[in-house]
Amino acid sequence: MTIINDVFTVHTKGNTDIIDITPQIRNVVYNHVLQNAVVYIYAQGSTVSITNIEFEPGLLVDLPEALEKIAPVNANYHHDEMWHDGNGYAHVRASIVGNSTHIPLIDGVLQLGQWQQVVLIDFDNKARARKVNVQIVY
Repeated sequence: MTIINDVFTVHTKGNTDIIDITPQIRNVVYNHVLQNAVVYIYAQGSTVSITNIEFEPGLLVDLPEALEKIAPVNANYHHDEMWHDGNGYAHVRASIVGNSTHIPLIDGVLQLGQWQQVVLIDFDNKARARKVNVQIVY
């Protein structure tokens, strides 16, 4: 088994900023001449998520609206009472969505569906520079 590690940075606006990172993932993976592997994508941080969606205007509205129902920005959070940073909702949302995904590489092609992209979602209440780790195992 061989492992390749790479990392890149994504600059966000925060406040449920959804960014398509599929091109960066493809760039990392296709820089190596590999046929079959598992590609893990992981975002460092407790207020950021990685997931797969169709990156289209409707879902870019639907997903934040759904998360607002589950973990509203203006709700009372014990985290905020303790740390006074106003981002308790961001921690809850990131915990629900998760901070990683994985994609099979089969016959040299990432196995993403036709309408499927990998996105980074920054839930924090400020702009951030987010580190994304890509690990390829083959």
